[in-house]
Amino acid sequence: MSRLPNLLYVFPDELRQHAVGCMGQDPVITPNLDAFAKEGIALTHAVSNRPVCSPYRAMLLTGMYPHSTGVLTNCNSNTVQYQNHLRATDRCLTDVLHDNGYSQGYIGKWHLDPPSEQHHFTEGPREDGIVWDSFTTPDRRHGIDFWYSYGCCDRHFNPHYWPTGATIGERCDVEEWSVKHETDVALDYIRNREGRHRDPDRPFALIVSHNPPHMPFEQVPKEYVEKYGDATSEDLLTRPNVDFGGEHGGKVAHEHGKNYFAAVTGVDDQFGRLMRCLDEEGLKDDTIVVFTSDHGEMMGSQGRYGKSIWYDESLLVPFLIRWPGHIAPGTDDLLLSTPDLMPTLLSMMGLGDWVPDTVQGADLSGAFLGHDVDRPASALYLETGPEYPEGGLRGVKTHRFTFVIRRETGHSDQYILHDNREDPYQLRNVADEQPEVVQKLKQVLHGWLERTADPWVM
Repeated sequence: MSRLPNLLYVFPDELRQHAVGCMGQDPVITPNLDAFAKEGIALTHAVSNRPVCSPYRAMLLTGMYPHSTGVLTNCNSNTVQYQNHLRATDRCLTDVLHDNGYSQGYIGKWHLDPPSEQHHFTEGPREDGIVWDSFTTPDRRHGIDFWYSYGCCDRHFNPHYWPTGATIGERCDVEEWSVKHETDVALDYIRNREGRHRDPDRPFALIVSHNPPHMPFEQVPKEYVEKYGDATSEDLLTRPNVDFGGEHGGKVAHEHGKNYFAAVTGVDDQFGRLMRCLDEEGLKDDTIVVFTSDHGEMMGSQGRYGKSIWYDESLLVPFLIRWPGHIAPGTDDLLLSTPDLMPTLLSMMGLGDWVPDTVQGADLSGAFLGHDVDRPASALYLETGPEYPEGGLRGVKTHRFTFVIRRETGHSDQYILHDNREDPYQLRNVADEQPEVVQKLKQVLHGWLERTADPWVM
């Protein structure tokens, strides 16, 4: 049996699909990602089904949807009472890779564990009293042997980490832009001089989870802002649905649109360093590389900023994948959901027989390897929380439509329908005009809710 391929999975936080140059949407500078996309497949319909940090991470690792992972929203001190965190007993992607001989590393933001009562060793409570940061004990690292991570701390210029053998009181504080620093650590891991970080005779899987371009948007190196010259946020945020007059999103977009794109350019710059390193170390042909994100960012579209909502700026993420000699370059409109990632990657890596029975996602590896595959016709969207898991929003995205049901106690269900072919910027709700489409998509949604153990009652 030939050696199993390496895996490098890079996912910065809050990078929308539109903010990658090769997508032809935002006027963003991403030369390295654009070049990388030409060497592999770029998806146009990769969906973050619950577009929030912690739920995405739980879906990625377990291959299950939020009501099955129990991670319905972000992990912090407000949600710890609901057991809203990754369970130590769940069998994750990294557990499977560990059992198959992989050396594994995780660098950057984890955001899957509850805060410790010893939170004075972490970032500590924020101004609102909520604790977000956490220390992940070795028994909760799911087979990952090289650890350089933290829970959740939005300090891009002075990040902190817990290295592999550190206790909670042995935090490593750094005075450097986090993306640059994490890339340096990743380069050391890949080069692995004198076998310091991993067994050179075993395949490796390395996950790199950058926090930028996530807020605070102003925390971005000046050199990347300067690449945009005299352009203002208004010059750069050219999507017709941007509303600078929005009370919150408009203000953020006006102040930080340029910074957001600059941070994306910084991420691109550091990603280029990783790709050059694989070339230099002779690892390019033996390594599956994925570049994606956990969710998007509205940045003024619909007058909003942030994520969690059903609009494409929040829901769609970049998904670029390269494996020379195995993946033919091109673009694909595959409707990829986050829980599909675990079984798809394991199958591509020759470990399809090891996919846990608990997985709810689909193995779509054939779409990347040139084989026949049952291609999804829709993807689930949900917005909910652990305090009321049967509430919130539910919907589906197809290639043409985005359909959402908003449910509030004491009120009739509100239907939202966007015809993305006729209205690509989702400016009109046409639910009343197309009742037959609404009924059809209600049925599609019902099927999703049944398959994902969702307590929502239609």
